[in-house]
Amino acid sequence: MNAAGVDVSQGDAEQAVRQFIQENFVLASGSAAELGVEDSLTQLGMIDSTGVLELIAFLEQTFSISISDEETVPENLDSVRKIVAFVGQKRGQ
Repeated sequence: MNAAGVDVSQGDAEQAVRQFIQENFVLASGSAAELGVEDSLTQLGMIDSTGVLELIAFLEQTFSISISDEETVPENLDSVRKIVAFVGQKRGQ
């Protein structure tokens, strides 16, 4: 459930993450819709350390999860697929 108490499916999570990326970060080639689920956000230059903090705040608020400093690693947060899988893991899905 998100902060509003609504269940968020994996597909909805991907859509929410894509929308957040599109609204907050610049993709050189155009829109976040063109962003592949495996594309590295850092290698594309879309997200830096400040962007990671913004992403974490968004994930914590939207999906009612808590992310520790130890979890703030590329293995969890560097692509749409990794983010959605990480959120699912944190939410026990």
